[in-house]
Amino acid sequence: MKNTDTGFSLSRRQMTQAAVASALGLALPAAAIAQTAAPAGGTESTLERVRRTKKLRIAALVGEPPYFAKDPLTGVWHGAAVEMAKDIATILDVELEMVDSTYGNSVIQLQTGKVDLAMALTPTPQRALSIDFSHPTYLHPYGLVSNKDINVSTWEELNQSDLKIAVDLGSTQEMLARRLAPNAKITAYATRDDVMMALQSKRVDCAVFAVLLGLTAVKKNPSIGKFSMLKEPVIGLTSALAFSKESNTDFANFLNVWVDYNRSLGQIQEWIFDGLKLSGVERNDIPSDVVF
Repeated sequence: MKNTDTGFSLSRRQMTQAAVASALGLALPAAAIAQTAAPAGGTESTLERVRRTKKLRIAALVGEPPYFAKDPLTGVWHGAAVEMAKDIATILDVELEMVDSTYGNSVIQLQTGKVDLAMALTPTPQRALSIDFSHPTYLHPYGLVSNKDINVSTWEELNQSDLKIAVDLGSTQEMLARRLAPNAKITAYATRDDVMMALQSKRVDCAVFAVLLGLTAVKKNPSIGKFSMLKEPVIGLTSALAFSKESNTDFANFLNVWVDYNRSLGQIQEWIFDGLKLSGVERNDIPSDVVF
């Protein structure tokens, strides 16, 4: 980006570093003030440790596209969260280390100091008792996978007594469907695979899915129907970066600035769109009203 008043050009990385430095009250970018030794006394903060060791450890969720996907032959990681982590590491001028994990294990790994950062986690009140979260990286809204002859785009339209809806048992999808479409015939299935089978066999007319799961499901098995957003209102759960609780807020401040900066530029949505390609979902497969 170029400042037309001065003619001085800034790269995207430099702009982000400047914003982060300002938020932390620093005069120099993170790379210029990296520490080389652990503090003699007191507790070392996460950001201090990352700078000193020159390493950022990420809880990498095995087999969770579009966020994480590991090439079994090369061991190279791909995905939306991987690209986000690379960008953070580049700004901090540190090496990225991917630590195999799962959604449940990532919380434990943060608490025990095995990783510095977890990604693509939904902030919940229960989790917030154990770990801290950044500002939301994106909204993961809900939509509908339905037979091609079903035309439903709002929760009110879904609330019809002649509609048969499938949901995952005990999921937020079930909670929302029962609250916003109480007149519909709702069946809760034990697993997501059971929901898919119910759609494919036409035992139900539709199923409520989070957007990324719905888009991926339809791409893998077009016979189950089509995907559409559910609106009026758009409802979804936020996703965020997660990190250990600590009194020093430098790491949290840095991550919040990073999130706000990249979300406002639309960069996080671009990373998600690119990550969906890992499941074969291309831009033209994504309805124009899908928002993150």
